[in-house]
Amino acid sequence: MPDVIASTVPLVSILAPAKLNLMLHIVGRRDDGYHELQTLFQLLDYADQLDFYPAPITQTQLLDIHMSGPLARTQDLMNLPLQNNIVYRAAQALYQAGLVRGIAPDSMQKLVVHLHKKIPSGGGLGGGSANAAATLIALNQLWGLQFSTTELASIGLSLGADVPVFVHGRNAWAQGIGEDLTFVNLATQSFLVLHPGCQVATGRVFQHPNLTRSSPKITMRTALEQGGENACQALVCHLYPKVKLALDLLTQISLANQGCPARLTGTGACVFAAFAHQTQAQAGLSLLAKTLANSGLDEQACTYFVAQGKA
Repeated sequence: MPDVIASTVPLVSILAPAKLNLMLHIVGRRDDGYHELQTLFQLLDYADQLDFYPAPITQTQLLDIHMSGPLARTQDLMNLPLQNNIVYRAAQALYQAGLVRGIAPDSMQKLVVHLHKKIPSGGGLGGGSANAAATLIALNQLWGLQFSTTELASIGLSLGADVPVFVHGRNAWAQGIGEDLTFVNLATQSFLVLHPGCQVATGRVFQHPNLTRSSPKITMRTALEQGGENACQALVCHLYPKVKLALDLLTQISLANQGCPARLTGTGACVFAAFAHQTQAQAGLSLLAKTLANSGLDEQACTYFVAQGKA
């Protein structure tokens, strides 16, 4: 990161939280190929941070992106072309929406964003979608566009089905392709999350002929009171043996500390276990750190942490 930026107070700093899918039912497939879902989004207090700075006068692109953090150089994000980065795409989408609204191009200043990366990519935690939503919110403020939250969520939907829930920043029951949201309050829980060091290709999972696409539809009340399964879990465990190893290991650790059996979030690769109390989750974290080396997983490639669920 250039020294001139590192020594400057950011114009805006914003957190981009991770999410869990507490359950995920696939209830059908639309004519356009998208799947009809039912899921319960739980936002966490574990987050990336995005700091926005004025661009140097020599910068030609709308937004330049710098990354730091323990995961920044271990992921493909460092080598991703700028135009393919979802943060840049979010800035471009908002810029175009501003032009349609009649905002003068020169009033939407060029910026540099410093992304402090904590959320592992390819893990089903929604890190990219959260970063996109944070960018929409921050630039809406910096550029004085005055788009409503609903309008920002609509722009975000063009970037990904998960983006709207992060724009709203609330736990939600979601249907459709994930964009039909009903906001909910959830019981406060602690979660132990484990990324097994592999990336799951979402497209491969959703296109697989063995994916369960006929989960029974349930009501939001049933999901809140009884929970549900993850329709992708069995297939992902079959396709990605490391996910199966992580799921079995975390279940064993969780049950030994009064937690619940581990589950997959989204299409993975992250698995998680829920605990009623943070002390139980922390005990599970300590046990995981001690046993991971002999689990069959690559300890250096894994990421694991405890997070609180947002109520």
